Amino acid sequence: MTTPSLLNRLTFRQLQVFQAVYRQHSYSRAAESLGLTQPAVSAQIRQLEQALGQPLFKYSGKTLHVLPAADALYASSQAIFGQVSRLQMALSDMAGTISGELNLAAVSTAQYVVPHLIARFRAHYPNVQVRLQVCNRSQALQRLAERRDDLVIMAMVPEDDDSLEFMPILENELIPIVWPGHPLLAAHDPTLEDLAQHYLLMRESGSGVRTAFEQQAADQDVALPHTMELGTNEAIKQGVMAHLGVAVLPRLAVRLELRAGLLAELELPGFPLRRSWCTVYPRDRFPTPVTELFLRFVRERLGEFEAHFKAPPRPIPDHGVVCLPIPPH
Repeated sequence: MTTPSLLNRLTFRQLQVFQAVYRQHSYSRAAESLGLTQPAVSAQIRQLEQALGQPLFKYSGKTLHVLPAADALYASSQAIFGQVSRLQMALSDMAGTISGELNLAAVSTAQYVVPHLIARFRAHYPNVQVRLQVCNRSQALQRLAERRDDLVIMAMVPEDDDSLEFMPILENELIPIVWPGHPLLAAHDPTLEDLAQHYLLMRESGSGVRTAFEQQAADQDVALPHTMELGTNEAIKQGVMAHLGVAVLPRLAVRLELRAGLLAELELPGFPLRRSWCTVYPRDRFPTPVTELFLRFVRERLGEFEAHFKAPPRPIPDHGVVCLPIPPH
């Protein structure tokens, strides 16, 4: 088939539907994400296969298998949509307004950082629409594998995975926290083994903080016999303040409570654990122009972001609010 003939038979809509099926490995999930019916998705893929003269997917039972032609088409379609996005950015730049979409996913510990990055980015580029999905580490890795986002922001990037491109953006310190007045605060040179004698409040399996903490305990040959699983960092903070147990959490997640005296940091050998939050995306995926713009924006301001998050939080201003008595009925 000649190139002009192929161009006459391909449409952007077909490529959009194809990319959804390729990423989701499912016609039904692709249909749901696109707001289409499954027969409509099947019809688009069938027309695309006819235009290419090759099958793209094959079902084996209920499992959808990706064929080599689909891998080749996905790489080409990524390049095509990347060029379209660059054209859109160039036209927006000519008009004096940069616009587009940026889809981010961030691990839950990064939710204390990412909104500040987005706020500064949006202050410079208000016409860029940003969407943020918060998840745990295992979910972030799954989203990377499925190429569901432009960027994922996470710590503990797999070091043995050469398929990922990443850029460290901020240090993530994990610290032991207890309630004020906890006996360990008065103990002489407490250790991780001493901490493990108390109930440890932990996130679910797959959480990056839990993984890092359990790795540290294993390195020090310390068992963790008393644990309680709570679903969010906020629940863990409240649990420690309620004397339910102790925990290890990112410093940025508890800096307000530490400053207010609601929580206390316990100094232990080997702590804080230091990891870096990173922007991550698959190396074989072409970043969109908006993604490249965001990465450059963050890279150029790394020092500014580090200084901001290392500074103590600002106190809540006192505006002299007076509580008035309730008037009698």
